Amino acid sequence: MDFATLALIALVGILGPLLAWPRRLRLPVVLGELGAGIVLGQTGLRVLDPSDSTFTFLANIGFALVMFVAGSHVPIRDQRLRAGLVTGAARAAAVGVVATGLAVVISHAFGTGHTALYAVLMASSSAALILPIIDSLHLGGPQVLRMLPQVAIADTASIVALPLAIDPKHAGRAALGALAIMACAVALYFALRYIETTGIRKRVHRVSQERQFAIELRVNLAVLFALAALAVRTHVSIMLAGFSFGLAMAAVGEPRRLARQLFAVTEGFFGPLFFVWLGASLDLRDLGRHPSYVVLGALLGAGAVAAHVAMRLTGQPIAIGALTAAQLGVPIAAVTVGTQQHLLRPGEASGLILGALITVAVAVACGGVAARAGWVAEPAS
Repeated sequence: MDFATLALIALVGILGPLLAWPRRLRLPVVLGELGAGIVLGQTGLRVLDPSDSTFTFLANIGFALVMFVAGSHVPIRDQRLRAGLVTGAARAAAVGVVATGLAVVISHAFGTGHTALYAVLMASSSAALILPIIDSLHLGGPQVLRMLPQVAIADTASIVALPLAIDPKHAGRAALGALAIMACAVALYFALRYIETTGIRKRVHRVSQERQFAIELRVNLAVLFALAALAVRTHVSIMLAGFSFGLAMAAVGEPRRLARQLFAVTEGFFGPLFFVWLGASLDLRDLGRHPSYVVLGALLGAGAVAAHVAMRLTGQPIAIGALTAAQLGVPIAAVTVGTQQHLLRPGEASGLILGALITVAVAVACGGVAARAGWVAEPAS
């Protein structure tokens, strides 16, 4: 990799914001970045080489940062979660049961042996996608409030379960590594809470802001990379390291200045680079050579929507249930890990992304339905 290639990646990364620019479409920014990678990678012109060691390493940094930001956006401190915590947890568990049943059928039909992986994918909900849709449409009311904890619980559980589900043969090793990462995250939470309550962070922040030191950003990056190193050493995806640290930060309360700095670092460079790399790693030609995986993707997308819509039996409106099916982070993580560790069959990775995109399209459409149905937040007095 050279500077010309890096400039090209930064340039094509702009396609994400351009596609997401029209507010009425409400498209995730990552779609354009993935699309740019697909065009320039193995599927298209093959200008970008995803196997380049420098490209891969930079993408892994982006992966860790993207998952950290995703974890920090889980609304752990949101008081609205408490009202519907029991109902949300019960629905998240029920969706998992339905998704598991569907996964058994799909996995058996395609002979992939990925029952656990498909179950996690179909049961997942992406808070990073769903919360912006809720905010942009000003959705609110009891049904939406009961949905928030369901999404938060499903998102967190899916991220934790994915490393175990994608490689069942090494689930024991992955479980020990996951426990080590989560134990570190818990320790970090108490350390961060102590620093916050004693006023140490505010004093450091004041000096850092006055003298332009960016100490908080430096320390948090050091901690994130240390957790990523532990994840690699214990044979766990850096996905869990980033997400766990993000959860710890969300539980304490991420400082606004740090949030802005991390947003700039992640969304300005490392995040787009990761998604371009991921798109470049996908070979959609495999779908032509293995058309059955187009059907697999369609079934996974439809299965995810069906599993969440099934909560209509518990009184959840269909439009709200379909909105909770939106997923992108977990499928992208599954494709990243599966591609790096050669755990997926040719064409299967593209099928997983196709299934995720189906849930995004359904969620965007049903968000509009929910808004037109009157599930909107009351204006502040």
